[in-house]
Amino acid sequence: MQKTSQDYDNVFKTMKSKHKRLFISVINNIFGTGYPMDAQVTVLPSEGYLTESGTMNGSKAIEEKISDFLIRIGQDVYLLECQSYNDDSMAIRIAEYAFIAARQTAVWDIGHVTIPMPRFSIIYVKRTNRTPRTTTVTFTFPDGQSVDYKSDNVILDDLTREYIVKERLFPYIPFYIARYEKEISLEKDVAHVVADLAYFRDAMLCLRDTGELSDGEMIDLMGFVNTIITHITNGNKNEERLVNVMGGTIIETESEKWMRRGQAKMIVELGQEDGLDDASVIERLQKKMGVSFETASMYLAQYGRRLG
Repeated sequence: MQKTSQDYDNVFKTMKSKHKRLFISVINNIFGTGYPMDAQVTVLPSEGYLTESGTMNGSKAIEEKISDFLIRIGQDVYLLECQSYNDDSMAIRIAEYAFIAARQTAVWDIGHVTIPMPRFSIIYVKRTNRTPRTTTVTFTFPDGQSVDYKSDNVILDDLTREYIVKERLFPYIPFYIARYEKEISLEKDVAHVVADLAYFRDAMLCLRDTGELSDGEMIDLMGFVNTIITHITNGNKNEERLVNVMGGTIIETESEKWMRRGQAKMIVELGQEDGLDDASVIERLQKKMGVSFETASMYLAQYGRRLG
């Protein structure tokens, strides 16, 4: 049975809390801005509101909705909403989220208030024939005035793997394979998915080597990819093959990360003390830790000493 979409939400929430810097290029790409990657980024508190929703038996339930991502760069505020499915209430939710956000920076005096609405965009992880290209909130007033509050949506299915890497849209990488969800979940041939994952893996390794990604950012991105893989495969025969492309890395606790790094460091140091060459150390890492050649090479570069 297919799991709920909570894994998509959890990955997005984890990224925004741990790696907010990576969203600078996303903001630049969506809104045509030019913030440097070392710009000051502040994640603003996400306030919620109460709404009524229908239940299975036809009754009503009260639930709280919380905006996905409210971010400030300099003096500018942006609202990003990540959606893994079509939602008819999305436009009204954006209006409510935006107004709540605008309230935080409103300026008022006797008889007058200025409410600066944030720029917004909805990122659709998956596409259907009903996925909208734009989202528009139209404000109408009693005197006949009408104002459109509008933004283009991001539909990840439109973006190629090459474009994502070229534009450094790192937060999109974990969600890329959602476009193959049906064929992966039905256990069809996934050779093309493996090729795409290998492309992203190699690109991230190269960008780590050039300093555009830190070790932590790269490892977490690979883990986020595998979280989405395990969500889609839900234990079917494709899971192990796809997860292994990223080296078998899944989202880990901090203690698990330290244990894994300590194990890799020990294997590298002992291998070099035994007089093994680099190729043999990498082979030992692969066998003992069950990681890919690329991940083993990363550990050797990180923990090894130059031989010869």
